[in-house]
Amino acid sequence: MSILKKGLAFGLGLAIASKEQVEKIIDELVKKGELSLDESKEVIDQWKQQTEARKTEVQRLVREQIKQVIDKLELATKEDVRQLEERIRRLEEKEQSGQ
Repeated sequence: MSILKKGLAFGLGLAIASKEQVEKIIDELVKKGELSLDESKEVIDQWKQQTEARKTEVQRLVREQIKQVIDKLELATKEDVRQLEERIRRLEEKEQSGQ
């Protein structure tokens, strides 16, 4: 498994564990009467929103890092390949029309 995949799997594992822990803690607070059911729903909703925002930011950072690695390795992107294919197509058409 690649380092990137291992890192993503680790992060996902932490997120799942965290979700379970948050729900467990909130359930305990509700049982103790320290938090109402409505308040617990609000806390969970806020936590989900924050988690989604963090997830979006992590995805952005991962994409940015991958792009930097690709740039350093000087690998062709899909767009580079598409442009080359188009150029070859035009050259072939030009050659065929010239014959």
